Amino acid sequence: MTQKSMRDAINEALHLEMERDPRIIVLGEDVSGGAGGTSGNREASGGIFGVTKGLWPKYGDARVIDTPISESAIIGAAAGAALAGLRPVAELMFADFVGVCMDQIYNQAAKFRYMFGGKGSCPVVIRTAMGAGMNMGAQHSQTIYPFITAVPGMKVVIPSNAYDAKGLMITALRGDDPVMFFEHKALYPRKGEVPDGAYTIPFGEAALVREGEHVTVVALARMVVFAEKAIDALAKEGITCDLIDPRTTSPLDEETILESVASTGRLVVIDESPPRCSVAADIAAMVASKGFRSLKAPIVQVTAPHAPVPFARELERAYVPSPARIEQAIREVLKD
Repeated sequence: MTQKSMRDAINEALHLEMERDPRIIVLGEDVSGGAGGTSGNREASGGIFGVTKGLWPKYGDARVIDTPISESAIIGAAAGAALAGLRPVAELMFADFVGVCMDQIYNQAAKFRYMFGGKGSCPVVIRTAMGAGMNMGAQHSQTIYPFITAVPGMKVVIPSNAYDAKGLMITALRGDDPVMFFEHKALYPRKGEVPDGAYTIPFGEAALVREGEHVTVVALARMVVFAEKAIDALAKEGITCDLIDPRTTSPLDEETILESVASTGRLVVIDESPPRCSVAADIAAMVASKGFRSLKAPIVQVTAPHAPVPFARELERAYVPSPARIEQAIREVLKD
């Protein structure tokens, strides 16, 4: 298989599916590069992170649509287009801007199928970049997937690597439900083996990234990479862990997590979001409720503090859960 970055894997998924299905359109701020310079020529750079690069030259203005700077308009138009038979991919440049279009997401797109008694569907995919680690400040560095995970009717996808990103994106584009697709900015350049052709990864099926016997570790997005480092370091001492990447938080693969906890008896959950009402808290509560008798020690959550993301490089590095903190948490849970 070819080594590809997560950015390129998502781009490839969009190219493959747009070629396969003429109903798929892409819209958002600068998704085609915009009309730049005095010449009026388009750079066709594919947005601020280059994920939609190459789509506009191939599919043109009718299917790759640069929009005004209005998140409400982008998501509202995408939801309406989905009801009318298209399959839109709407880009929010940063996940932090979701508050501007929250009504269009949680009160409209997520509820259309329910409100229409199952007679209508809203196959819209909302792509957005999230996460700290690139010194973009408090308003451009948040991981707000807990907000959307809490919304009935929305599917929430959080890939941690290029292979998963491509397969999950193709699944999202072929489905009939609204999907929020969170892409961690710091993972865009990270490479992995990715097949050239189309393939799908089912929603609600977690990935077992590492296998072990002492502790179950559940991590999301960039935290999977950090957890791998911590677990590999501990393995040199004979401490082995199951590392579970849920890949989707709605639906959540509870069965895989509970089966692992039943085997190890210990759980550490790692989440870049602040702790209150986080996905870490949700998974911890689920295991405490459904797998309590399996636990040999209290559940440990490793999260960011309950504070905005700092801009300063040193403070941001301290804010984000690190491999060292994860390793320390695993050691702590093994004391009981």
